[in-house]
Amino acid sequence: MRKTSAALFLLAILAAGCGGSSSSSSQEGGTFKLGTSSRIDSLNPYVAFNQDAYSTFEYIYPTLIQYDKENAKFVPDFAKSWSTSADGKTWTFKTVHGAKWSDGQPLTAEDAAWRINTDIKYKSTGAANDAGLIAHITRAEAPDPDTLVIHYAAPAGNVLGQFQQYPITPKHIWESHTGNKGNDLKTFPNAAPIVGAGPFVLQEFKKDQIALFKRYEGFYGPKAKVDAFGLRMFSNDDALVSALKSHEIDAIEEVPPTAIDTLKKADFTVSDVPGTDQTDFIINSSPNKKSHPELQNLKVREAFDNAVDRKRIVDVVFLGTAKPAGSIIPDATGDWANPDVQPTAFDIDKANSILDGLGYKRGGDGIRVANGQKMSYEVITPTDLSSANRTFEILQPDFRKIGVQLTQKALDSSAAFDAMTAPDGKYANFDLALWDWTGLIDPDFMLSVVTCDQWSGWSDTGFCDKKYDAMYSKQQLTPDEAKRRDVVWQMQKYLQGKKPYIWLAALDHVGAVSKNWTDYVDSPQGPFNSLSKLSLSSVHQAG
Repeated sequence: MRKTSAALFLLAILAAGCGGSSSSSSQEGGTFKLGTSSRIDSLNPYVAFNQDAYSTFEYIYPTLIQYDKENAKFVPDFAKSWSTSADGKTWTFKTVHGAKWSDGQPLTAEDAAWRINTDIKYKSTGAANDAGLIAHITRAEAPDPDTLVIHYAAPAGNVLGQFQQYPITPKHIWESHTGNKGNDLKTFPNAAPIVGAGPFVLQEFKKDQIALFKRYEGFYGPKAKVDAFGLRMFSNDDALVSALKSHEIDAIEEVPPTAIDTLKKADFTVSDVPGTDQTDFIINSSPNKKSHPELQNLKVREAFDNAVDRKRIVDVVFLGTAKPAGSIIPDATGDWANPDVQPTAFDIDKANSILDGLGYKRGGDGIRVANGQKMSYEVITPTDLSSANRTFEILQPDFRKIGVQLTQKALDSSAAFDAMTAPDGKYANFDLALWDWTGLIDPDFMLSVVTCDQWSGWSDTGFCDKKYDAMYSKQQLTPDEAKRRDVVWQMQKYLQGKKPYIWLAALDHVGAVSKNWTDYVDSPQGPFNSLSKLSLSSVHQAG
C-alpha cells in the first residue's frame, strides 16, 4: 500500500511542478522518471553517507570542476579555468561571472572560499566528512567575486580530484549554522526546496519515496533539456522492474541482475559498463572493541578471507555482472588499481588450518572457541543493499565449515552506520558488516575512508594506522602522477595485509532506459552520479 501511495504522490507533484506530462512530439521538456533501490539518507553534505545523496549534491550545487563525458579528464564547471604557482602551493580558479543562487542571491568565489575556510576550522568536529578534501590547505580567499585562490602548505597531487567531489554551498544559508564548535553544521536539516545553483533545484523530497528535481533556469552552465527529473525509491526489486515495464518510470539506475534478460527482451536499452561499486565484508578494526579480540588477529582475518567464495557470489548474487574484488581501488579506475593486489583464493581447508594453528578448538556444536568465547558474530547488513541478503546466505554456510557462526542483523542504512560507529564514534560494539562502496576515478577518497581522521566521518571500520596515514598524506603531496601512483599501489598492498575490509565483488554498472529517451550518458557510477552533471542534463525525449 505504501508503494502505491508513493507512486500517486510522485505523479501528483510531477504534474504540479512541471505543468504536465512528457510530450512524445517534442525532444525537449517533460519529466524524466528514474527508479532506484538506493536511498538519499540526508540532504546535509556534512552528514550524508549514501551515494545517491552525493549524486544529489552534484546536480543541485556548483562544483569547481567535473569529469568529461568519458570520465577521462577534468573539465570546467563553476571554475572556467585554473592555474598553479611555480612552487605548486597556490592554486587560482577563475569562476563564472554573474552567477546566482536559486533564491536570487549572487553566487561568487566568496561562497567557495567561505566553505573551504569553514571546513578547515571545523575539520575535527562538524566538517569531519570533508577532512580529506581540504587536507594541506592553509586558507582560501576571494580577492574579487570571480577569483578563488587556495593556499597549500606543500605542493599537492590531488587538487583537482578533491574539488571535483566538493559541492559549494551558499554562504548566506550556511553561515548561521556553525555554532557549538562547528557541530551545528551536522544538525542543519537543509530541507527541500534547497537553495542551490546547479542545473536542477531539489524541489520536493519524501524520504525513502521520492525526490523531484526541477530545472533551474538561472544555471550558469548549459541548461538541462528536461523540465525536471524525478527519483523514485523502491524497496523491492520486482516492483522496480515492473514499474519500468509498465512505463511508470523511464529508467532504472541499477538493474537487478535477475531482470537484465527480461528488460532486453522487452526492448529497453540496457547498458553494461565496468563500475566503481564494490561490495565488502567489514571487520571492526577499532582498538576500542573489547569483545571478540580475535577479530583483530591478522591470521583470523586471513582465514576469513580464504573462506569467501567470490566466484559463487559473482555467479549467484550478480549473475556474472561482476568479478571477484581484491583491492580498495577498483579496476574501473584504470592505472590507479594495483594489478598485484588480487582476490584471495577460496580455500576452506587453508582457512581451517589457520584457525587450527591458532588453537581455536571446536565445541560440541562445531563452533570454535577463542579467548573463552564462541566464534559467533553478528553481521550488520543495510536493508537498501539488495545484494547483502544473498551474499550473507553464501557466506554463512561456508563460515560454518570453518567453525564460525554468523547471524544477520538487517537495519536501514542510517541505523546500520549508527550501530557501527556506536557509542559516540568509538566503533566499540559491532563485529562484522556487509556493505558496499562506490568509488571515484581519483583514488584519494576511497583511500581516505580508512584514515584516522575519518573516525566519526566516513570510516565504517574503525581502522586507524599511523603508518597508513603517513602513506595517505604522501600520496596527496606527490604532484608527479607516476610517483603518486606508486604510493597508491603501496597503500593497496598494505591494506590487503591489514584487512579492515575483505573485498567481495567488483560490480558492473548495468542500467536500463526506455527507448523513448535518448542522450542518456552512462558512467561507472550510473546515470545519477557524482562525477558530472552531464547525464541527466543532456537526456531528452527521442521525439
